[in-house]
Amino acid sequence: MRMIGNWRSAAAFRVRIALNLKGIPYEESFIDLDAGDQHKPAFRAINPQGAVPAVFDGDGPPLIESLAILDYLEETHPEPALLPREPRARARARSLAQVVACDTHPLYVPRVRTYLTDDLGLPREAMLGWLRHWIGSGLATLEARLTREPGTGRYCQGDAVSHADLCLVSLWVGTTIFSVDTAPYPTARRIAEDCLAQDAFARAHPLRQPGAPG
Repeated sequence: MRMIGNWRSAAAFRVRIALNLKGIPYEESFIDLDAGDQHKPAFRAINPQGAVPAVFDGDGPPLIESLAILDYLEETHPEPALLPREPRARARARSLAQVVACDTHPLYVPRVRTYLTDDLGLPREAMLGWLRHWIGSGLATLEARLTREPGTGRYCQGDAVSHADLCLVSLWVGTTIFSVDTAPYPTARRIAEDCLAQDAFARAHPLRQPGAPG
């Protein structure tokens, strides 16, 4: 299996974790988002949106969109399972994952940050305020659900790692990179730190990838 990603991409990070957890061999090549590699015709032919990751597995077009890739890996490599068997638990894990991947992460990706500063003329500090606001909003939603809903255990859903944890961790790492106050989110912190202590998560960490700042 082959993947195109970028060191700081939260979406590539969560896919990388799943590949590690499932023990799937893969090779990852990295494009430079700061240099605009995602806008070059060669990459736009792979993903017209110009976003990573893109996964190649056998014949057919590349797989794009991280949640779709996670579902594909779950269906083609079902063990170890990263979604619960029971339907309601499975739906809850997916909904927690979507709080991050669908409702929070899209609001602070590079193309949004660039549009705010370059096209709308927002000062950098105001753009960072936008970014911190939406990361905090996503974490506040997760914290409320994780503390109030009975499905929470050692992890977001019960006592086994699921897609929800992969997404939570991909958001949590951004709090350090972008200096987001995490004091209001102790449950999210507990789960994220538990996950990040595990080898499959640690090896996938953005700061351990080629191109990351030393």
